[in-house]
Amino acid sequence: MISYSIPIADDDARAQARRWLFLGLFSLILSGLFAVLIVLARTPYLQDIIPFADFFHSALVVHVDLSVLVWFLAFAGVLWSINGTARWRVCGGFALLLAALGALFMAVAPFTGDASPLMSNYIPILQQPVFYAALLSFGAGIALLVLRALFFPRPVGMEISGTGALRFGLNTAVVATAIAFIALLWSYLKMPPFIQGGEYFELLFWGGGHVLQFTHTQLMLVAWLWLASATGVPVYTGPRVVLFLFAWGLLTVFATPIIYLAFDVNSLEHRRLFTWQMEFGGSLASLWIGIALLAGLWKAEAAPSQARAERAALTTSVLLFGIGGIIGFLISGSNVTVPAHYHGCIVGVTLAFMGMSYHLLPQLGFAAPSQTWATRQSWIYATGQLIHIVGLAWSGGYGVQRKTAGMAQGLDSLERIVSMGMMGLGGLIAIIGGLMFLLIVFHAMLRTRR
Repeated sequence: MISYSIPIADDDARAQARRWLFLGLFSLILSGLFAVLIVLARTPYLQDIIPFADFFHSALVVHVDLSVLVWFLAFAGVLWSINGTARWRVCGGFALLLAALGALFMAVAPFTGDASPLMSNYIPILQQPVFYAALLSFGAGIALLVLRALFFPRPVGMEISGTGALRFGLNTAVVATAIAFIALLWSYLKMPPFIQGGEYFELLFWGGGHVLQFTHTQLMLVAWLWLASATGVPVYTGPRVVLFLFAWGLLTVFATPIIYLAFDVNSLEHRRLFTWQMEFGGSLASLWIGIALLAGLWKAEAAPSQARAERAALTTSVLLFGIGGIIGFLISGSNVTVPAHYHGCIVGVTLAFMGMSYHLLPQLGFAAPSQTWATRQSWIYATGQLIHIVGLAWSGGYGVQRKTAGMAQGLDSLERIVSMGMMGLGGLIAIIGGLMFLLIVFHAMLRTRR
């Protein structure tokens, strides 16, 4: 059976990966606190007795940025550190410092004055100086991390192997992130002066935000293949095909400059082409590898006792990501079916990274997590998110609008109340699952220190 895994090169790489993992866990802790406020602000009856509705949009901004932007890119730092070379390690440490300061001030920003939240896609923002400084600091840290990985990559090797395919996948994610930064700068420089407010930030993050989804998807696919090998799941596709699929995603990303050269930033064609780029370019690899892994999971023997948690994370990740993709075809209008779609995809990535965290803990110098509790955690978190997503998709069918809270949701029928109540229940279960993940990981870390 083909082995998809990457060995950790040395102690310095191990130390760098540990620090980025700490940043990711720190962002999840803060994100979870804001998630509680969000769920309470949208749950029927609770929203009337708990005065969080006015704080809903600010909490949603910080929750999204910490749980998606910071957590995903911090875990990218874990994988890129493992795959990195010994050169410019000091630069990597400075990048981590800037990113950590940015994450901290993101969480502080809502309490430092008028937040003026804007729910722009991909990177929602608070229109105030502390949040702007936080975003710039975090972005500078990730840019340094990407530059180091870009100029000093780990060679893939002439022989096409499972390890080489994963290294290539990680390298394509680095390039995709670099192009996302270029797209962000391009949008900033080409923005028409008459565009202001919410539309400005929507267009500013549109191109780079779409490209960044390729980074997350490529990293998730690396995690899927790695977890499959770690848990004894046969992968019914070879390294050459995997390498081609990663290359296809990268080729699609290279179309980004063409979109900018062909159409103005504020044109309908600009927005539509980036949507098509993600739909058609980003779906091939995940569809092919996902089907291959589902076939492998169906035929695989029971997971080894020391890898049951990783198997659960892999299974739930593939299923939730697939469900999120299917819901995407049901979107009609700007209702809560939209967050049902991207929650499924985001949760799929998160579960893959959770499974990789469990797998990497012993390799990073920590104790192995409790397999029993870690397995339960994956299923509890996935079940809660599934209920949450189904509730959102059901509510979207009844016209409940996205990015609203309190009375603005228009919960004036039994169907809307029940479906949004399901959303709230699923969200609370998912929060419990997320808290379990943090407790399990930190327990393993503390056992090591003792």
